[in-house]
Amino acid sequence: MFVDEVHIHIKAGRGGDGACSFRREKFVPRGGPDGGDGGHGGDVIFEASPRMTTLLDLRYQKHYEAEAGRQGGAANCSGRTGKDVVVSLPVGTAIFDELTDKILADLVTPGQQFVGAHGGRGGRGNSHFATSTNRTPTECETGTDGEERSLRLELKLLADVGLVGLPNAGKSTLIAAISAARPKIADYPFTTLTPNLAIVPWGETESFAVADIPGIIEGAHEGKGLGFQFLRHIERTSFLLHIIDVSEWAPEEPVKSFKIMRQELAAYDEPISARPFAVIATKIDVAGDRARLRELQKYCVDHHYTCLSISAATREGLAELITYVGQQVAQLRHTPCETNS
Repeated sequence: MFVDEVHIHIKAGRGGDGACSFRREKFVPRGGPDGGDGGHGGDVIFEASPRMTTLLDLRYQKHYEAEAGRQGGAANCSGRTGKDVVVSLPVGTAIFDELTDKILADLVTPGQQFVGAHGGRGGRGNSHFATSTNRTPTECETGTDGEERSLRLELKLLADVGLVGLPNAGKSTLIAAISAARPKIADYPFTTLTPNLAIVPWGETESFAVADIPGIIEGAHEGKGLGFQFLRHIERTSFLLHIIDVSEWAPEEPVKSFKIMRQELAAYDEPISARPFAVIATKIDVAGDRARLRELQKYCVDHHYTCLSISAATREGLAELITYVGQQVAQLRHTPCETNS
């Protein structure tokens, strides 16, 4: 099961209390105070792990609490520090404060850590309060409470290229044709119910990551279909491919399909709709007289959009597509672009 959003509650450990103690030794009549400090409470730490691909585990365990620090002891012995709790998250997880909706951390590299809740400070023992006028202090501090937070975790796939299209446009078929990924493929709408991530090799040693999200329909910003539930997974992409079905039995005219995609992206997030993109005409092997393909190509020429035509079934145009996308990604990795070309 693919889970990309969860709500959890975390609590760091409380600091241990300082000790009030006096030295008791034979032949030492005035030993003085020797109360040790309390140990600090444990932290709740989040760590990005490349071994995880979903937030499923956190759906069933929503409360995380670190160990409290131990109380200080006699002979200036400090209490033991509480053990930290380390919560593993998939790479690409964003952490939000539930109350303020402010982003606290974005774990985008393997091994990256973020302390979600700091443990409480241990209290000082009475040995810290001895003075020239008060040689037998009975004062000691109590430990402070650890931080406590309610958080929202959102997983956003890390990909170079995002595939956007209406249901049954051929996104999953394309992914299967250009990579080793094997998404579910069928001849009915909304076959893809969860995002797919694929690595596409190109050139001799290069590769790029492609994110395939479920189909978006007209009115998605109003909650129709699957709505915008999975569009967060293309927020990190630098390049978009609009997959347009130009087959003779496509439910929508190609130009209309393209306009629907652009409108829905703009309604979701203007910066995403402003990213570089290319139009990919699919299923040209069953395009009939190719009138729909020519219509889409003319529209793209008039508006200065790049348009490539492919057939994942016959592999026509796939090599050119991979080379073109690979070159665009390589360029954007060195020179990020925020507007269409």
